[in-house]
Amino acid sequence: MTAHGIATEVIPFTRARMRGTPLQRGRELVRVIGALRRHRFDMTIDITDSKTSRLVSGLVRAPVRVGHHPTERPLRWHERQPANVRMKPFGFGEKHYLFRYLSPLEVLGVDLRVRVPAIRPLPFETTRALALLGKYLLRPKAFVAVHPGASFPGRRWQPERFAAAIDRIATETGLDVVVVGGPEEKEAADKIMAAAKTPVVNMVGALSLETLLALLKEARLFVGNESGPMHMAAAAGTPVVGLFGLTNPIKWGPVGAPSISLRPQMPCDCVGGDLCRRTDPSKACCVWRLEVDAVVEAARELLARTALEQAVRGL
Repeated sequence: MTAHGIATEVIPFTRARMRGTPLQRGRELVRVIGALRRHRFDMTIDITDSKTSRLVSGLVRAPVRVGHHPTERPLRWHERQPANVRMKPFGFGEKHYLFRYLSPLEVLGVDLRVRVPAIRPLPFETTRALALLGKYLLRPKAFVAVHPGASFPGRRWQPERFAAAIDRIATETGLDVVVVGGPEEKEAADKIMAAAKTPVVNMVGALSLETLLALLKEARLFVGNESGPMHMAAAAGTPVVGLFGLTNPIKWGPVGAPSISLRPQMPCDCVGGDLCRRTDPSKACCVWRLEVDAVVEAARELLARTALEQAVRGL
């Protein structure tokens, strides 16, 4: 964020500590709140709208505190909303979740000049990405980036289905395939590599977020689960086939690039057993019901739809 000029400084939570014991979480909260208070901010804007973010917003003690009203989930008797400037759940009359993050602009009277997110990779990250492609004899705009990961197992399309879709897309189009993701996606990538008949380049765990963004921009197509990299690819302008489960793509689908969001027919016949929590989109396994044919057809349609644009860019 600092390298892109989005922020002058980033004060992150340490995820391992926030998922640790109550003592570890408490110490991490004290550390972060102390670091924030030293800046003596004039304003805090809480777009996360969680118990933790409301606690932090209140304890930072900025004179102006912007927060959602009503909150996404009703507050319990012991909770409070510390905001003294309250914004709508979704700004500018829209329903996509992007406009939940843009709603502070509306309540603060700031004009919305850009409605579609776009992130340009830094030049030296583009150089790194191109060098990496060259190492594997891959050409820009001639490969499909595949991301098999997501935050919860039930949101990850099956590796064997990814492999089957990769084989068909590569055979039909002649495009190469690169699997991307963080170290936690290694197991899924290994299963895809073992099942796919097509040669696949495995870059899982090998890229920083900045280099991943640059690599995604060079891809001809992105295919992957609902996740951060899916939104990164769209913001970079790469066509996206997004795989969704219980989450509604009307609200959470990719924006910024041509895309097709796939979702099994609802209501979903549960296939996740005890793993699935049907009422929570982040813990539902509906994406497992997506068939390979639907994903291949979406990739075929999106490639055809964007072929002219890609040809013009190549001139």
